[in-house]
Amino acid sequence: MASTSRRALRLLSLLGSRRLWPLRELAVALETGERTVRRDIETLRLLGYPITTVHGPDGGYRLGAGHTLPPLVFDHGQALAVAVALQAAPSTVSGLGDDAARALITLEQAMPAALRESMKSLRLTRLRDYWEFPAPPVDPAALTAVGAAVRHRHVLVTETLRPDGSRPGSADEDFAPARRVEPHHLVVWAGRWYLVAYDLGDHQWRVHRVDRLRTRPTTHRFGPREAPYDDLAHYVMSSHDRGDTPASWPCTGNARLDLPAGVVARWAPSGSVVEHLDTEHCRLTLGAWSWAGVAGILATFDTELTDVRPPELVEACRRLAHRLTSAAVTEGEP
Repeated sequence: MASTSRRALRLLSLLGSRRLWPLRELAVALETGERTVRRDIETLRLLGYPITTVHGPDGGYRLGAGHTLPPLVFDHGQALAVAVALQAAPSTVSGLGDDAARALITLEQAMPAALRESMKSLRLTRLRDYWEFPAPPVDPAALTAVGAAVRHRHVLVTETLRPDGSRPGSADEDFAPARRVEPHHLVVWAGRWYLVAYDLGDHQWRVHRVDRLRTRPTTHRFGPREAPYDDLAHYVMSSHDRGDTPASWPCTGNARLDLPAGVVARWAPSGSVVEHLDTEHCRLTLGAWSWAGVAGILATFDTELTDVRPPELVEACRRLAHRLTSAAVTEGEP
């Protein structure tokens, strides 16, 4: 009886993890026969779980939508995943600290004793790495509005904000009029939320930092559009004009690199900015704890560096070149 109960709970967990499960895949996942799976499904139905049968060659079983379900059932892996996610969420979305903490407590109270102890044992102390410069946490309302527009394919009206969150006035040099965009993907990378959208004004694909946008939803729908990329992650990471700004460092400098902006943007450290100059050149602005650190990072790109700024960085490059030359000369050679 105990094994049957455990199998039924595992079955419920599987059904809750995705929309549709073919009978054969359920049997494989549960390491049992298809007839046993059918019996367990009937048991769960008797307990009030609305499990729907989908007929046809692509059919199977799924949890019914629009019903009030009995308490959620998590397996051990799901419980730990939820515990980690709830503790990590406040670092990228503002205002979620208290809500996430309360949600974690609520879930723990609903768990069986064994899972509750596992979740309580996983308390995280998150330390920021020196090279990690995520964006300020995004407002939940703004994130929800963008996510809803992506899901429902509704055009967004967007205004670009300054790094401090202010909106330039019409008389300011950095003022830009509002744009109408088709939001296609919401992406989180390196602690920053990005929107991949198609601009209806100049008919260009762009990547926008969500925390740098003020959005107004519309009810105007748009259809699927062929994207200019095959790999979404590569497209976001190699986009140099995605709205990033230099991080605050004791030493910040820049140089002209003989590489395309898209190549440098893909590998530039967090908190740096890449400026497109032409198809074969760009300018990289970045910081570090010392001028030698900035020079060392620039050297990792293995290309010619020109127009180095400021003078302190030029001197650091000279010192680094001397050190590398000394290291390359073996003892006894002139």
